[in-house]
Amino acid sequence: MSDPVLSIRNLSVDIPTRAGIVKPVDGVSYDIAQGEILGVVGESGAGKSMAGNAVIGLLNPPAHISDGEIWLNGKRIDALRGNAMRRLRGKEIGMVFQDPLTSLNPLLTVGDQLVETMLTHLPISKAEANRRAVAALGEVGIPGAAERVDSYPHEFSGGMRQRVVIALALCAEPSLVIADEPTTALDVSVQAQIIALLKKLCRERGTAVMLITHDMGVIAETADRVAVMYAGRLAELGPVREVLTRPEHPYTYGLMASTPLAAASQRRLHQIPGSMPRLTSVPEGCAFNPRCDRATDKCRAAPVPRIEHGRAACWHPLLAEAAE
Repeated sequence: MSDPVLSIRNLSVDIPTRAGIVKPVDGVSYDIAQGEILGVVGESGAGKSMAGNAVIGLLNPPAHISDGEIWLNGKRIDALRGNAMRRLRGKEIGMVFQDPLTSLNPLLTVGDQLVETMLTHLPISKAEANRRAVAALGEVGIPGAAERVDSYPHEFSGGMRQRVVIALALCAEPSLVIADEPTTALDVSVQAQIIALLKKLCRERGTAVMLITHDMGVIAETADRVAVMYAGRLAELGPVREVLTRPEHPYTYGLMASTPLAAASQRRLHQIPGSMPRLTSVPEGCAFNPRCDRATDKCRAAPVPRIEHGRAACWHPLLAEAAE
């Protein structure tokens, strides 16, 4: 098996506060291979976006990486700062943010933004960059790309703006794309188009993708593997079909049971009791134990076992028969 494009090892992020140090990311480890889409899922506050920001070096101070390692294409990048990190953004790591309108400069045409990115990171002429900008817009499905390349972001619909953002993330041919909730602001039909586009482009280019979302439906349709996060920690990791159909962690099971089915059903949706704990008061032992009906004294005291070979970080994992 080839080396992973991205390798995260025991990553922790600390934020000093008046109440003490909080850990929005706590000991997270996973790999993403070439051409693979890893879905990172969990409720708001689980640490999904913070992990992605740590990879691309966009943590806002005083947040900082306190432990662990981040490797990109065999090179360690978690210690890079300043210009060294800026050279990676766009060239080696592309980013698709949640809101396409605020991701684009309203004072520049979409063509100018694509050309600027390519000239910054690729050894090509401006004429070649202009040609590639038109080709990039056509590749992401912008009709009349040769004419629309001179349009401003406000002249596009939300779905078209997100296509432009995807083109911008991929135009310098990065080996990794971090897509942070790329479909949240879009209606359902446009969501499906954007997901299909992202899958198609990344499969064709062999780009590794970290897809951050709270939508289990998007994970089921898009990802090859899924990492389930809770309170900054990794709860479960494995192939998407196995995790979604036979979840081992009670939290993963709760997420699946609370997702409406496409087919008509009279069953009452499951509700996970309580809410995600505040980072200043994460419970001892398993962070999920106050909301888990399987919790024992061991869950409330002992640190949870580390995930190995895709198993859940749980002392009492669900049996496949019970989860189905």
